[in-house]
Amino acid sequence: MRIGIFANTPAQVHFYRNIIKMLKERGHETVLLARDYGETIDLLKEEGMSYYLFSTSPKSKLGKILSFPLDVLKASIHLKKSKVDLVTGFGAYDAYASALLRIPSIVFTDSEFTVNNKSYTIQYTLSKPFINVIITPYAFTQNLGVNQMRVNSYKELAYLHPNYYHQSETIHDLLDVPRGAEYSILRFNAFDAVHDLGIGGFDTNAKIEIVNVLKQFGPVFISAEGSIPEVLKPYVLQAPKKRIHDILYHAKLLVTDTQTLATEAALLGTPTIRCNQFAGRNDMSNFVELEEKYHMMFNFNNATEAIKKAKELMQSTGLKEEWREKRKKLLSEKIDITKYMVSFLEEYQYVNE
Repeated sequence: MRIGIFANTPAQVHFYRNIIKMLKERGHETVLLARDYGETIDLLKEEGMSYYLFSTSPKSKLGKILSFPLDVLKASIHLKKSKVDLVTGFGAYDAYASALLRIPSIVFTDSEFTVNNKSYTIQYTLSKPFINVIITPYAFTQNLGVNQMRVNSYKELAYLHPNYYHQSETIHDLLDVPRGAEYSILRFNAFDAVHDLGIGGFDTNAKIEIVNVLKQFGPVFISAEGSIPEVLKPYVLQAPKKRIHDILYHAKLLVTDTQTLATEAALLGTPTIRCNQFAGRNDMSNFVELEEKYHMMFNFNNATEAIKKAKELMQSTGLKEEWREKRKKLLSEKIDITKYMVSFLEEYQYVNE
């Protein structure tokens, strides 16, 4: 079987990394298509993964919308030449490409479309007719119909499950901090994706305030998309992109206005504070579950409250040990999504031949 795989973000690269490896071990061929967005290409290069660049992702939201048809066409031409049997991704590009090629499309998503803004809902509604199967976490709040498959896992466990992730004990040397020293991580989003329209996180003043609070308790490192205030540039993390999970694993706290990294940190057993305008009564199910069921994350849409909670957690003792126990409980209740995806792709192709 030959499978076309779309990876448009760093998180999607991580999601498919082990899936690609396992598929190849089982005798299948994969064709990876990538979009030049954020740190995606840097990560692919660091991982030594072969890919075809089908989109350069214009900086403006309007530019992304206008370039979308040509990107789909470019991807479709490459996939046709590669003679793929089916495609998989996180929706939109892969769905339309599969329609042009008249082959199945298998989509994974953990974002409830009505929770996000209208542009994301429209994006899903338009691509839904071309999706054969849409796989979601079990706690996903929306019923997407007969094509929906629910799985008791998170997309991040495709690479952070203990079957694949093994933490490094040398990360303090990389960060140039004493072994065993407590440090915190900040991650700021650029909010420049189409589905981020009208959504924001920490503003400039809040970013500066967070650093001033956290640096009282130890080293602070910032990972950011887009620009950050000049005064914060000395705190920017200088480390290979592929080491971010080791850095998260050993951190005492993550404070972020992003989505995926918040889940990653929590699953690694690191206390996590997430603050953006997605949070609230209609938040996405994975964040609600991580906060209310597993008590591993705190979600806010108010920066002042988030900063107050960050200070409280940094003053606490035994925090990492407590979160490690919570992680064990979560892992005992979730499945290996990589094995599930590989088996599903194989069985789907076999049944539909």
